[in-house]
Amino acid sequence: MSKTPPTYEQLRGMTGQELGFSDWVEVDQTRIDQFAECTEDRQWIHTSPERAKKESPFRTTIAHGYLSLSLIGGLSQQMNVVPENTQAVFNYGLDKVRFLAPVRVGTRVRLRASLISVEDKAPGQYLMKFANTIEIEGEEKPALMAETLAMFYERRRKTGG
Repeated sequence: MSKTPPTYEQLRGMTGQELGFSDWVEVDQTRIDQFAECTEDRQWIHTSPERAKKESPFRTTIAHGYLSLSLIGGLSQQMNVVPENTQAVFNYGLDKVRFLAPVRVGTRVRLRASLISVEDKAPGQYLMKFANTIEIEGEEKPALMAETLAMFYERRRKTGG
């Protein structure tokens, strides 16, 4: 991962390349419980360690799939690929999302990302598509794979006057 963010032109040249990976983050029960409260998805397989130990095929609680998906936004910021002259970046949506393996409580995950495409939408406005994989430490199968879309707005240069 580069210490200096790329320019928009350099980003174009990175199409099809891996951008890097984030640090590992632990998915503990507190994080899972906070997500459950925030989303009102309090299904026992996520929130009841005692019941999960007895009844779940995983024998422990697991993170919500959407919790794992939501980590992409924050972890992607570690890639350091937003050009310095960026005014704003907005989530534009998702393509192809697949939840491939459960994230068991207490495991660590990280993001691995690649740039799929850069599309000019208007002067100084770029729609970028990223391939994201949430990897689970010590496991071959990732938690999920998702294509995300982000709209980048280049900071406008002030004209003299």
